Amino acid sequence: MGPKNRWEQERLEGKNQRLTDILEAAKRVFVRKGLDKSTMQDVAKEANIGVATVFRYFPKKEKLIVAVATQILESQMSAFEEIAQMPVPCLVKVEKLLDLFISFVTEEHSDNTKLIEAFESYTSLLHEPMEDIAAYEEVSRRLNGIYSDIFAQGQTDGSIRSDISVDAYLRSIANTFGTVSKKLSAQRYHILPHLKMEPEEQLHILKRIFLDFLRA
Repeated sequence: MGPKNRWEQERLEGKNQRLTDILEAAKRVFVRKGLDKSTMQDVAKEANIGVATVFRYFPKKEKLIVAVATQILESQMSAFEEIAQMPVPCLVKVEKLLDLFISFVTEEHSDNTKLIEAFESYTSLLHEPMEDIAAYEEVSRRLNGIYSDIFAQGQTDGSIRSDISVDAYLRSIANTFGTVSKKLSAQRYHILPHLKMEPEEQLHILKRIFLDFLRA
């Protein structure tokens, strides 16, 4: 590799690293202060860079918010794809999907889950679509495609009861379970600390109800 190509590669790697640093810093700031109260200056300080650098990558805070949410969803995609590719019956894949949602409630993933919940609430209150929202929607479409592949298997492999609309029921269960897990993750330290049941325990009970209903 010549000096010019090496310099160009190093420059690109440095740019990508700064982008990663900004996104990770923004994630920490958004979790700590919330989407509304966070500022670009907060993100710059967290990332230990100048605020002008943050604005070069993200001219508006909304663009940064969408980028963080998209990165979180993208980081989860491989786990869903792995489930879809398992050589097991559909009912087992549905159980794995629900277990994955439950894992998002654990401390390791709770910040990401809370941010996605906050992002969806934030966007629902806006009168116009956020800039760059198409990037987030594209990842969501890919996720829905994974769901569709799993649910289509349930119509033919005999693991799901045959007297229901498989796609409609499975999609409703996945959406409901995903929504409940995000709500519980967001609320566990602020609204539900007095409850004797942990969110994970509640979700495991809900999982058993759904699986018992679906089983052929």
